[in-house]
Amino acid sequence: MWTVRVPASSANLGPGFDALGLAFGVYLTCRFAPAPRLSIAVQGRDAAAISTGEDNFIWQTALRVAADLGRELPPVALTIDNDIPLGKGLGSSAAALTAGVVIADRMLGLGWPITRILDEAARLEGHPDNVAACVLGSIVASAIDGHGIARAVRLEMPPRFGVAVVVPDFVLPTKEARAALPEQYAKADCIFNVQRSALLIAALATGNVSAFPAALEDRLHQPYRAKLVPGLDEMLKLRAPGLLGCALSGAGPSILVFFERGSEEVCDLIRQIFALHGHAAEICFAPVAQDGLSIMESHASESHATK
Repeated sequence: MWTVRVPASSANLGPGFDALGLAFGVYLTCRFAPAPRLSIAVQGRDAAAISTGEDNFIWQTALRVAADLGRELPPVALTIDNDIPLGKGLGSSAAALTAGVVIADRMLGLGWPITRILDEAARLEGHPDNVAACVLGSIVASAIDGHGIARAVRLEMPPRFGVAVVVPDFVLPTKEARAALPEQYAKADCIFNVQRSALLIAALATGNVSAFPAALEDRLHQPYRAKLVPGLDEMLKLRAPGLLGCALSGAGPSILVFFERGSEEVCDLIRQIFALHGHAAEICFAPVAQDGLSIMESHASESHATK
């Protein structure tokens, strides 16, 4: 019996489109073991939306990994306990995909190190930002190199910074949010984002407050998705004491809020803007997850965990 736990994640962080991400202490937990036939049980948040059949995304991911290796995956008994909101920009699909890669690794006896699991998950996802945060935890800058290998560097959240997610009562499919983006960008907009991404990384590495809110500005994805998230323009322009700035969490519709410790009340301003646009929202103060992916194997008399 194995247990794999994967944190939720928020990608982009404003200007770092498909490159920056952070992990939240909200988890997808999967327990699995060899079985005579496939069985899937689901509990937790949005459980009714998670398939218990052959088409379950976690299981399909594991099958795909096996097929790509020319291997046949034996059936499993899989129990899914989910706390990550689905379709809200908190990396639910990246967490599920990462769990699927781990299932294939363990069931096939591949013995992959964490770096190989990250690389495989990034290959399947198509971009590394969410899965890098899932696997490594904390704040992660990531890229796919010229050989198709995922490269990722982890940063720690400065102690004086806090972060929360405001989760509205509607879903925004990633496919729809991606479709809103243009095929080409102006040179000035690309330079704008490169500058802000560099500024954001430096601010997060040093705890420099003066870089905000400029460090969270973006021209590559949020302006095009504003029509899909009521109130987003107002949220991005919002200024208040203790508020470092806001960003769309992944493809949305949740909003990532950076603030100075002790100013947690600024997050309610985002909830109020959603309310003005006719949507209820909840504020999630889950901590940045210091640990990413964890895997535990249980035997009759022993257990051990790996990270």
